[in-house]
Amino acid sequence: MKAFLSPPYLNGDDERDLVAQAFASNYIAPCGPMVDALEREAAARLGFAGALATVSGTMALELLARALGIGPGDEVIASDLTFIASVAPFVDRGATPVFVDADPATWCMDVGLAARALEAHPRARALVATDLYGQCCDVDALAALCRDRGVRLIVDAAESLGATYRGRPAGKGAWAAVHSLNGNKIVTAGGGGLLLTDDPDLLARCRKLAGQGREPVPWYEHRTLGTHGRLGNVPAAIGLAQFRHLDDALRDKARVWADWLARLPGWATPMPTAPYGVPNRWLTVVTLEGRDPLRAVAALAARGLEARPLWKPMHLQPVFQGAPALLSGVGEALFARGLCLPSGRGLDPVSMEEAVSVLEHL
Repeated sequence: MKAFLSPPYLNGDDERDLVAQAFASNYIAPCGPMVDALEREAAARLGFAGALATVSGTMALELLARALGIGPGDEVIASDLTFIASVAPFVDRGATPVFVDADPATWCMDVGLAARALEAHPRARALVATDLYGQCCDVDALAALCRDRGVRLIVDAAESLGATYRGRPAGKGAWAAVHSLNGNKIVTAGGGGLLLTDDPDLLARCRKLAGQGREPVPWYEHRTLGTHGRLGNVPAAIGLAQFRHLDDALRDKARVWADWLARLPGWATPMPTAPYGVPNRWLTVVTLEGRDPLRAVAALAARGLEARPLWKPMHLQPVFQGAPALLSGVGEALFARGLCLPSGRGLDPVSMEEAVSVLEHL
């Protein structure tokens, strides 16, 4: 591939230097000074009382499901237009998902449909709203709905690290927010996640669950079942170096977005920008008129340019066949017409021009 969808971007020797420090300290374990620094700096920069570094964003969601005591008989309201990891940890513990379609103005969860879902499903314990392709969901509106019904709001902000909502960092105002540090994200640890919250009791419970539920006594004692969920010190070193360049990453992603907009023809419409926030432009995403996204993906791949269709809505996934859903048709329409373009921080204008030429000749 000449241009991947969203490849990692290294910042000179910074990642290598912090990894070398981790090796020199002999902290090659799921603890250590790099983990502590990443959690401390992430919480401070993102405006939360505390952070927990996890092996993945999915693990962070699993810890929240465990902390809530999610189980059979519970329901979880979730975005329909999303990646499966947003909802799988809750379903895996026995909850029934209730999917809510996207708002055409933001592509994130439709607040009106979410209100109807909460009204129709009184057994809902949590609402998991996804920030899509770097754009924040309407946190305040969703938080108000959840507060009225005693439901916990969780923002899957895996794709929106660095984005803002009404001047606040992504997910701020929710019970908890989760970021991904996967290899394709705007900040990466090679793999990992961040759980952020202003609830100290929740943070302490999740930290305990991530350490196999071990009690704070000299011997190994367990009064609850946990899991192995803590991020290691070496990947945390990579993530910390990356996190310290978040502003550089945001600037580069905004440039790539602007460069694409300057080149896109009229039949390619960019994802709308919500009036309440500033996306991190993780991916440049468009809808196509008169062109098949799957043909576009194949044609671009033949030229070494990686592109992908949008997320396939959850209600269309075979594993969720028959699950309740409040649908407007927006997600299905976006899936049928949407295309994610190469969006790496180092993407060059020549690759953009080549991609546009390929799309023109479909």
